[in-house]
Amino acid sequence: MPYTRRARDRGQVAIEFIGFLPILLLVGLAAVQLGLIAYTAQQAGTAARTGARSASLDGPHEADCRAAVSSWLADGTSCPASLGADEVTVTATVQIPSLVPGWDFDPAVKTATMPRDH
Repeated sequence: MPYTRRARDRGQVAIEFIGFLPILLLVGLAAVQLGLIAYTAQQAGTAARTGARSASLDGPHEADCRAAVSSWLADGTSCPASLGADEVTVTATVQIPSLVPGWDFDPAVKTATMPRDH
């Protein structure tokens, strides 16, 4: 009789693991999504600084801003510039991609200001 009980217990453990697996997958996806959000925010900061540097030198700041972002994020990137008398400010907006449909996030927005080169 002990043999039959052990075999049954092994099957129960497998069933419990299968029930817990979706929770583990959800936690893993959430961790990867958090990393993706942080990476996108870092890319937005780099794009804003690059765009502001280019605009301060009267360069093509929009193209330089997009070039500073990873190619798979560049399509969802915008970098409008605000030109002042002595400085230029560029605000980079990068769309945060979602791993799971239905998980939508606001875009990452970073701003950089540089003195104008006269």
